[in-house]
Amino acid sequence: MLSYMTPLLTLSLPQVRKAGLQNILALRGDPPKGQDEFTVIEGGFGSALDLVRYIRKQHGDYFGIGVAGYPEAHPDHIVDDPEQMKKNYWDSLAYLKQKIDAGGDFIITQLFYRVERFLQFVEDCRSIGITVPILPGIMPIMTYGGFKRMTTFCKTDVPPAVTDALEAIKDNDEAVKAYGVQLGAEMCRQLLDAGVPGLHMYTLNLERSAVGILEAVGVLDVNRVPRPLPWRQVPSTRPGESVRPIFWSNRPKAYLHRTHDWDSFPSGRWGNSRSPAYGTLSDYQFMRRHSSSNKRKEAARAAWGAKLANTDDVIDVFVRYCKGEITVLPWAELEGLHSETSLIKDRLLALNAAGYLTINSQPSLNGLPSTDPQFGWGGPGGYVYQKAYVEFFCAPEKLQPLIEKLDQLPSITYIAVNAAGDVRSNMKQDTVNAVTWGVFPGREIEQPTVVDPVSFMVWKDEAFDLWNSEWGSLYEESSESRKVLADIAATWWLVSVVDNDHVQGKLFEVFGL
Repeated sequence: MLSYMTPLLTLSLPQVRKAGLQNILALRGDPPKGQDEFTVIEGGFGSALDLVRYIRKQHGDYFGIGVAGYPEAHPDHIVDDPEQMKKNYWDSLAYLKQKIDAGGDFIITQLFYRVERFLQFVEDCRSIGITVPILPGIMPIMTYGGFKRMTTFCKTDVPPAVTDALEAIKDNDEAVKAYGVQLGAEMCRQLLDAGVPGLHMYTLNLERSAVGILEAVGVLDVNRVPRPLPWRQVPSTRPGESVRPIFWSNRPKAYLHRTHDWDSFPSGRWGNSRSPAYGTLSDYQFMRRHSSSNKRKEAARAAWGAKLANTDDVIDVFVRYCKGEITVLPWAELEGLHSETSLIKDRLLALNAAGYLTINSQPSLNGLPSTDPQFGWGGPGGYVYQKAYVEFFCAPEKLQPLIEKLDQLPSITYIAVNAAGDVRSNMKQDTVNAVTWGVFPGREIEQPTVVDPVSFMVWKDEAFDLWNSEWGSLYEESSESRKVLADIAATWWLVSVVDNDHVQGKLFEVFGL
């Protein structure tokens, strides 16, 4: 949205052109906070129509101009009187026609929750000679409070079925988000079936629900979205950050929260910027994704078992996760195995069945194109590499025989630690081992993922804590299930293993696989 002050536009529009931007959404805008009505300022424009005319007069056909459409009429003109409302609706269409005739190229609509209302709006637009593309504006329901505020402000007509469904779950934020994705997907399917030329998603800087809707509809495969870096992506605004420890690969939000107080973030090399302290676990109780509400606990209990009799039951949970029979684990915020584990899925399955309970892994890669749809990152023209990595919990009786095998292979580096802080490792404390890197035209070699013993000691506290805080909290305090999990947390070891030979490495052969 552009400012309506002509002097500012005179300066800003050439800058927009210089930046290579060609599409502009021309809106009047809402009144400033605290004002009920829009007031024209001195030297400003009084409407979006004036803005469209100005852009076309000054810049010809250079810009593609979008304008707003209102399937239920503009909120300022929505009234209770049916006759007056009908007149206001058609007056709003006539005004929309003026914006198109003045140079508008396409229409993006206000939010709505009745698909039939949008389709009627399109039909009415066509009846008065509006022929440009009309994109439905889809606003996912992300929170109950936000939904109520927005629909009240916009005077949106909400179907009773939607209102009733939300009222029943309004105190459960995750349930509201899930319903919002479900409803949004249903609406989008109906709209696409009706032949709309596209969809406009209102994200409000929170893309999770919008992405969920597009995935559900089948128009977006997040695994094929180009990645600037190889991490599992979650929203963040951390300029310059280009290096992270691998340990939080499946808990990226926890990593962001535990490092959000840092004044700067590692860029280029991890060793340059690892001095800031990580936030403590007690500061971030909300990171316990699977036990933060009764509904989440029910879903987790259904996946991990209503009762655990022994460690075999625990092993079975990890095996079922590797098979895809369940999609959640305490050590993963995002559902399901990362797509790149498809290369080693069978070996991970065998590893877990043998009692090495994996929570993080990656296969070795040797010079795959950076545009590879599954493994690529960093932009076109480059090549990406990885060292094989696996991180797992194992019983104490398995550790010593394993270490004896690992010590026989010069290409292997490892760190093993238990909850008490006892360490077995062949890495120096100040070592930083790059396990993912990329080579790109005209750039330095990038090393975005590392194994760092200092960070591993921080991660181990979080990893061991999850046995009790996430999984154990599903069961009664004195139950056998909780005892089984507490015993694992207290006595087992967390082991990180890297095969530094990314060309001919044989990491899984160490385990007899």
